[in-house]
Amino acid sequence: MHRNITSKIINLLKMFPVVAIIGARQSGKTMLARTVCPDWLYIDLEKTSDFNRIELDPEFFLSEHSEHVIFDEAQLLPKLFELLRSSIDEQRGKKGRFLLTGSSSFSLLDQISETLAGRIAIVELGTCKANELADQPINSFYSLLQNELSPQYFKSLEAPSISLQDIQKAWYLGGYPEPILENDETFYLHWMENYEDAYIYRDIARQYPKLNKVSFQRFISMLSKLSGTILNKSDIARALEVSESSIREYLSLAEGTFLWRALPSYEKSGLKNTVKMPKGHIRDSGLLHSLLGITHLEKLYHDPIVGRSFEGFIIEEILKGLTATMLTHWSPYYYRTRGGAEIDLILEGPFGCLPIEIKYGINVTKRQLTSLEQFVIDRKLPFGLLINQASEPCWLTRHVFQLPANYL
Repeated sequence: MHRNITSKIINLLKMFPVVAIIGARQSGKTMLARTVCPDWLYIDLEKTSDFNRIELDPEFFLSEHSEHVIFDEAQLLPKLFELLRSSIDEQRGKKGRFLLTGSSSFSLLDQISETLAGRIAIVELGTCKANELADQPINSFYSLLQNELSPQYFKSLEAPSISLQDIQKAWYLGGYPEPILENDETFYLHWMENYEDAYIYRDIARQYPKLNKVSFQRFISMLSKLSGTILNKSDIARALEVSESSIREYLSLAEGTFLWRALPSYEKSGLKNTVKMPKGHIRDSGLLHSLLGITHLEKLYHDPIVGRSFEGFIIEEILKGLTATMLTHWSPYYYRTRGGAEIDLILEGPFGCLPIEIKYGINVTKRQLTSLEQFVIDRKLPFGLLINQASEPCWLTRHVFQLPANYL
């Protein structure tokens, strides 16, 4: 399976001595690293023999292998980072020497910031995007965001490479490569159930031994039901009968292991009544559905989570697409006022400000566009986007363009 981010990693290896690929377990980091650098020495630090090989005498290892090495799950050996820095600094101008992977962003990023700042590029790999699952190239939509936003872009909009049926399948199944590539429904359901148990509960508990496993398991179950909502940590703490500080810790773990996406509030609006609490969602839609016991697409259609699930899926599709580009200094937000005005996603970057509303259905009323259109007018923006499952792109109003989900 070709991953959209491949060319970005190749480019970054030409610019930096080290590149780190971070992301959830089983998202395809190892396969991607070995695909990008097939001839490099591969070291799996979860494998006892490989770990011991490095841990016993890391200085000797790096003197023998000073370049072209992949270190998988690098956060498991913290002292490696100091030695990498020394090795890199001996030949500071040499690029493309090491490729790291890691599945716990907080521990890995802490180690990187302390030792490898300025020497390393970090790339986040999400679970598979819909076009990757359909074995199609990424859509040209992301070229819109390489320049200053302009309504003229839509005149040359290319036809999508995937269908709305591909979108429906990717939304229901999510993007973990192994269970989808197996193409067996029974295997998929068992794989997802075992992933929950082995990764969410056992693996995270192994990384954080002081964690209250029972409380954290109940927290993840509640978090799946709250996916796509604004979180009130004190309410969650009362419901689980734990402290609010425990909820903050659990949220931090969920974010740091790529289970949960926290979207910050867009507070640049100048309005005092903007809701400032974080909003978030389970990052992989297939994992969300598995946690909720939704075992087939028809059941999803009739579940109350359907709209929020589709919204989270589309947000992730957009962010995965942006992450695969060389664009820098961009950020995602959500927007909501205490008066009820709401916009699902606001992207801000070198291209400007792009507000995006997401609807599960096909048709939309003028009233449903009120918040989006008013936001565009008040801030004198070029346009806003409505993303839904309609069959054709078109202008709905002077300020809002409809983009079908398969154009992402």
